[in-house]
Amino acid sequence: MRARYPDKDGTVERAGQSLHYEVYEHEGPTVLLAPTWQIIHSRHWKMQIPYLARHLRVVTFDPVGNGKSSRSLDPARYGAREVLEDTVAVLDATATPTCTAVGLSRGGGLVLSLAALYPERVDAVVAIAASHDWGVTRKQDDPRWGMYDPDFWRTDWRTFVEFFFAEACSDPRSTKLWEDTVGWSLETTGGVIAQTHAAQPLELDEHERAVRAIDVPVLLIHGTDDRIVPAESSQVLQEMIPHAEMITLDGAGHLPTARHPVVVNRAVHDFVDRVHGTVRLDTAVHVGHGRPKRALYLSSPIGLGHARRDLAIARELRAARPDLFVDWLAQDPVTRVLEASGESIHPASQLLANESAHIEAESGEHDLAAFQALRDMDEIQLANFLVIDEVVNEGQYDLVIGDEAWELDYYLHENPGLKKTSYAWMTDFVGYLPMPQRGEREAVVAADYNVEMIEQVARYGRIRDAAIFVGNPEDIVPGTFGPGLPGIRAWTEANYDFAGYVTGFDPSALGDRAEVRRELGYHEDERICIVSVGGSAVGADLLRRVARAFPAARRSIDGLRMIMVTGPRIDPSELPSVEGVEYRSYVHELYRHLAVVDVAIVQGGLTTTMELTACKVPFIYVPLRNHFEQNFHVRARLDQYHAGTFLPYEDLDEDNLAALLAGEVGRQVDYVSVETDGAARAAARLAQLL
Repeated sequence: MRARYPDKDGTVERAGQSLHYEVYEHEGPTVLLAPTWQIIHSRHWKMQIPYLARHLRVVTFDPVGNGKSSRSLDPARYGAREVLEDTVAVLDATATPTCTAVGLSRGGGLVLSLAALYPERVDAVVAIAASHDWGVTRKQDDPRWGMYDPDFWRTDWRTFVEFFFAEACSDPRSTKLWEDTVGWSLETTGGVIAQTHAAQPLELDEHERAVRAIDVPVLLIHGTDDRIVPAESSQVLQEMIPHAEMITLDGAGHLPTARHPVVVNRAVHDFVDRVHGTVRLDTAVHVGHGRPKRALYLSSPIGLGHARRDLAIARELRAARPDLFVDWLAQDPVTRVLEASGESIHPASQLLANESAHIEAESGEHDLAAFQALRDMDEIQLANFLVIDEVVNEGQYDLVIGDEAWELDYYLHENPGLKKTSYAWMTDFVGYLPMPQRGEREAVVAADYNVEMIEQVARYGRIRDAAIFVGNPEDIVPGTFGPGLPGIRAWTEANYDFAGYVTGFDPSALGDRAEVRRELGYHEDERICIVSVGGSAVGADLLRRVARAFPAARRSIDGLRMIMVTGPRIDPSELPSVEGVEYRSYVHELYRHLAVVDVAIVQGGLTTTMELTACKVPFIYVPLRNHFEQNFHVRARLDQYHAGTFLPYEDLDEDNLAALLAGEVGRQVDYVSVETDGAARAAARLAQLL
């Protein structure tokens, strides 16, 4: 799923080939994100488009040879003049009289040529890691560079692109970028790209004179560890165009657009602002000394349980600091819970790309490869971080609280200079754990992600003013972060405070069980089973399977009544109609219902399972397949509390479910008691930062 989709797209025909373009409309100046070498297509701009499109009009297109544009086996069609004419054709087709032209690698050379030879179409140029006719050639000692050969490309394209992008993605911890670029290059063929090697360049003397005559503003960006185009190549350009500005990224590789996107995006935006004389309105809150304290609270949308615990913590924090005003930056369906509680939701919440929708798009039948889904959310997380960053800059907050706000935590560690105020991080699990059935690659990459997190915390410990683990040391999954890496529990104990679990309610304060049942409409002679799958649509398959098994369960249990809580993103009308099964899209204060039912069936999410544990209600939990958190972290915690009955989804059939439910209904459980002061303990730690 993308973080931002185009407002319109289309194709333009030129010289016998079609060019696919996308337009992201905005009232501001236009930025053209130009194609690079045809080895990859316009998706390589995915980390730029969402941010720039919130401030500027953006046009991008796939080059002939890749993406949704034509493939040609005519080398003449890839000549430098042809690519320039393609670019002008796209500008015409998108009604773009002039633009700031931004290009990467060969695209950097392209936008410089565009400004030199079509000056009337270009307001300014941003050339990133630009490859051009006067570039400095890097000495290639590695014999594998012998694969840079059209004949080799025709016979073993994959081997070449895997090597080439390993060199291009030289920055540490770039596994996702490497996978993306290799995948994009495999959408074309070595036979097609071989034609680009024979393409006709521009006439050198004429071209050089035109480049030296460029008089529009130029910004050059280059990494010092670029293994494809040496940084000296941009220094040559700066000598040719003396007024060009230069940003050097220390230690960065060939693709800073993807590996250092915050720096690149802000640089491009600021440059366009200066070129066009844009005046940004100061929307910051300016208040005097002694003002009320302000906190910005980010609550993860992946599981509604975050909202419930965050509300409990916020209430305790306000009790400790009555002068505190809390703004919430959140997404649907979390915003529904917050609105029902009368909380203040920041208007910028509407700008956030929807993470829950992405998770649903990545899921299968009761199956969510959660680690890979998080990795594939990279452009969404970057887009949302840049929204958060703007909100923090404008709001003058005294404290930012991020409950599993992964994008904020990651990009603050990547860009420590952006930290503006106190910051508290909260989570209920630590460590990415690979699912064995997903193979060795996931094991290697999960360990790499864990190493990056460990390195970030070690290097920039000052970023997190507080790190709060929602639980106790005993709740932490055993084992290590990976081969040769620290133990998860020991590392977490050294780097976190422990709040204990946060249920958001005290089971002993709910009142008499029989009275609560009557109030909620449950009769004494009924055996109530609630089935709940949280706030996303991922649980629809579990609901369907349980509904089909209900008749068999009802034959085994007298008076069985089943209530399925679908959540806001599942349409009950699309679920099986079974006599005795009731569907409710939303149940207010669901925890009160869970506290008095006879049995429950749930996914393996932490919040609902721990609410049932706290209320000491028998329950069956069915973790999503390939979901590392539910299968490892949550299950380990439930084992610690001696809580719940684990049921693999594959074993959920009519007979199994009927037998399990019959054994659970009326069973006296011996769960370990869950603490009730977790919200107060977390709030006390947060209050110290105010």
